[in-house]
Amino acid sequence: MLNVETVRKDFPILSRKVNGQPLVYFDNAATSQTPQVVIDAIVDYYSNYNSNIHRGVHFLSQEATDKYEIARQKIQHHFNAEYSHEIILTAGVTAGINLVANGFASILKKGDEIVVSALEHHSNIVPWQMLCDKSGAILKVIPMNLEGELVMDAFEALLSTKTKLVFVNHISNALGTINPIKQIIKKSHRIGAAVLIDGAQACPHIKVDVKQLDADFYLASAHKMCGPTGVGILYGKQQWLTKLPPYQGGGEMIDQVTFEKTTYAGLPHKFEAGTPNISGVIATGVAIDYLNKIGFDAISNYENELLTYATNQLLAIEDLKIYGTSKNKTSVISFNIGNIHPYDIGTIVDKFGIALRTGHHCAQPIMDFYKIPGTIRASFAFYNTKEEIDKLVSALFKAKQMLS
Repeated sequence: MLNVETVRKDFPILSRKVNGQPLVYFDNAATSQTPQVVIDAIVDYYSNYNSNIHRGVHFLSQEATDKYEIARQKIQHHFNAEYSHEIILTAGVTAGINLVANGFASILKKGDEIVVSALEHHSNIVPWQMLCDKSGAILKVIPMNLEGELVMDAFEALLSTKTKLVFVNHISNALGTINPIKQIIKKSHRIGAAVLIDGAQACPHIKVDVKQLDADFYLASAHKMCGPTGVGILYGKQQWLTKLPPYQGGGEMIDQVTFEKTTYAGLPHKFEAGTPNISGVIATGVAIDYLNKIGFDAISNYENELLTYATNQLLAIEDLKIYGTSKNKTSVISFNIGNIHPYDIGTIVDKFGIALRTGHHCAQPIMDFYKIPGTIRASFAFYNTKEEIDKLVSALFKAKQMLS
């Protein structure tokens, strides 16, 4: 069972004050907070063995290389990938999606179809639009319903022999909806389509098994998993990563370079050009260890408890409407209060030391579907408390009174 008071002591930022009030951090879907053990790992790198990796014969370089590759292996085992070279380390989920899109630009032809869902973050929409512009492929969209769920009958109707790629997020960042990705992957594979899953919002809440899912590509973001910013994880099946061309040219991703011809390194280095975020990757391995020590069952159970409690408390506020009411969702609540603009609510609540996210959450098509400018989003993590939720509800009552 998760002891939240003990866990909170691991996060130094949770003890600070904002606007004279104890910080209440409910913007975890954007970026989670970082435990001291992860911060220490970053400091340790720069204090004791700061050096470039894979290239040096000296002691510091070898030490940094070893710890970097150990982190890759931790990520491999966490996601249950078959091989460590199926783990490509990038600058973030957006970089990983663009890497895959760039690779498929040389494979797709005019008239091919790719499918994306209506629940996507912009980073899982725009690269595919750019890919269609390059290749002549056609973008199809899985529609959503008022509960914020994908319409699966419509998805099946979209699939055909022309469908080459399917892209869906595991969990919606704007609504918290958990999509039926196993079903989506299975149906897509039946017609020979490859599948990419954006798991940025899922990996902080659940432990993902890529073998069990059978996704061709799966992406995660370290800064949403108690790790540092600037580190993304791209899992790709070996056969796909071997088939796709390199995304960027430069150091590290080469085998031999002459002015006549260049040959490329094998996996994973083929996709890892240039000096990476070494300290960040090493710290990501530490963050994964930290989450696994707490346990994802304990995390999920506690966060679901927070979600249920917050939903009930928020609905006591008159004129408050929640967007995204799927029965299968994670600890994200998007809402508005009457006709009050989300930004105005967020600004006032901030004065009480409460961090929320307001706007379209990089998911503008969802807001267009509901015909609203945006929402107020409260997203909870395993270090949040019911007392913090009570503070949020109290602040919202006050904001509503001020703005009505």
